[in-house]
Amino acid sequence: MAQEIAVVGGGPAGLMAAETLANAGRSVTVYERMPSVGRKFLIAGRGGLNLTHSEKLPAFLARYHPSPAILAAAIQAYPPQALRDWCEDLGQPTFVGSSGRVFPRSFKASPLLRAWLARLAGRGVTIRTRHRLTGLGADGTLTFDTPEGAYHVRPRATLLALGGASWPRLGSDGSFVPLLENAGFAVTPLRPANVGFAVAWSSHIAERFAGAPLKRIAARIDGTAARGEAVVTAGGIEGGVIYALGRPIREAVEREGAARLVLDLRPDLDTAALAGRLARTRPGESLSTRLRKAAGLDPVAAALLREAHANALPADPAALAAAIKSAPLRLTAPASMDRAISTAGGLAFDELDERFMLRARPGLFAAGEMLDWEAPTGGYLLQAAFASGRAAARGMLGWLGAWS
Repeated sequence: MAQEIAVVGGGPAGLMAAETLANAGRSVTVYERMPSVGRKFLIAGRGGLNLTHSEKLPAFLARYHPSPAILAAAIQAYPPQALRDWCEDLGQPTFVGSSGRVFPRSFKASPLLRAWLARLAGRGVTIRTRHRLTGLGADGTLTFDTPEGAYHVRPRATLLALGGASWPRLGSDGSFVPLLENAGFAVTPLRPANVGFAVAWSSHIAERFAGAPLKRIAARIDGTAARGEAVVTAGGIEGGVIYALGRPIREAVEREGAARLVLDLRPDLDTAALAGRLARTRPGESLSTRLRKAAGLDPVAAALLREAHANALPADPAALAAAIKSAPLRLTAPASMDRAISTAGGLAFDELDERFMLRARPGLFAAGEMLDWEAPTGGYLLQAAFASGRAAARGMLGWLGAWS
């Protein structure tokens, strides 16, 4: 069966590619393995859809690793403001939150996805669900497993947007890896990203403080630092500040078996100012009272501080202030892939040309999280998915000779 263009994967990268291709007058069919498209997109927006970030572009691009020229060029060509304009055009205006993150005013993913799917249908995009890719023929033939049996199609061009390996119950299970490797393409091993790490807490912390937030902290590892919040779990620590440092933490664990993360529990005060507050405490005050009243530490932060320093905190104000601002934690294994927000690793960028086309397979393109890049949460993940889907579609149109 022949058709013009196939997009395999109904997430943000695939749907943006389909829209770009349809806007150019191409006949497009999207194949999705799940019963409906955009499932991970909807889950990502369950607590508020963080579409992108308002950070200036040079700092924005520095969030990606690795950051090959074609990914940076894709985001520069379709920056955060362009994504916000696209949402506005779908009747979903956006706003910038206090953290710089960008959200739809509705704060939800479902209205945006409904409007988007209506637009795609209006532009002739066909969506076939329950089609799981099982074969990539050397002649361009795609084989899908469907409820009705095997389905074969040979499009003029194909764009793969197969996601990563996080959230496997939503369709992103990394099953594309053997398909690509069997076809001779290099794939960097998939690892969990934006995920928590194990800490060997005492029973006191594990039982009493599991689920407690650590607010307004800073963390550093190997010269890299971040501010934000974290959450203590029964077996470790997770949250935004951990995700922001996830790559150096993971690399330290892979290299040395464990990572030494240093927490600053009062990043808003320098050591001298904090020591001054601690020095003004009343005679006879307990250490717990000093930590609560003078240092402003809540119970979970105070407990973590004690454990980080083996319950040997100094009485001297300057030394205690230094301890509060340098509380070391030993992090070991990352949590499992099914607890990860996103994936590191994927199809190597060396396999792609500047159009996001696989060099060894003309007419086959790839985009989105299945490529070998990672970024922290905060809007960077979705921005790269949208931008790379659009860039790959434009590259395909150029290859087809239709882009003016």
